[in-house]
Amino acid sequence: MKELLKNIAYTGIGAAFLTKEKIETLKDDLIAQGKIKEDEGKQFVDELVKKTDSIKDSLDLKISQIIEDKIKALDIPTNADLADLRRQVEELQIALNKESETEQSNTTT
Repeated sequence: MKELLKNIAYTGIGAAFLTKEKIETLKDDLIAQGKIKEDEGKQFVDELVKKTDSIKDSLDLKISQIIEDKIKALDIPTNADLADLRRQVEELQIALNKESETEQSNTTT
């Protein structure tokens, strides 16, 4: 019975989007209905929270990968690309300033 309830909760409730409060409420309801004992309820909540966190982490990773792939496909520069360009511009400005200083010192002598 306990395994059946867990499987129903995982699939029927959409464990990926449950908050701890909702899980606690579900546990309290199941205990009140006599379907699980208090100690089973704590274990149930712990397992469901772990499963939910794992699913959320997996979804976050998949979403990040999809977004990254779409950005690459659209050829949109990333923050790293922009930072690299800024660094290159700064290096060019430094080189130009040095060249300008060298030219000024050559014309004054």
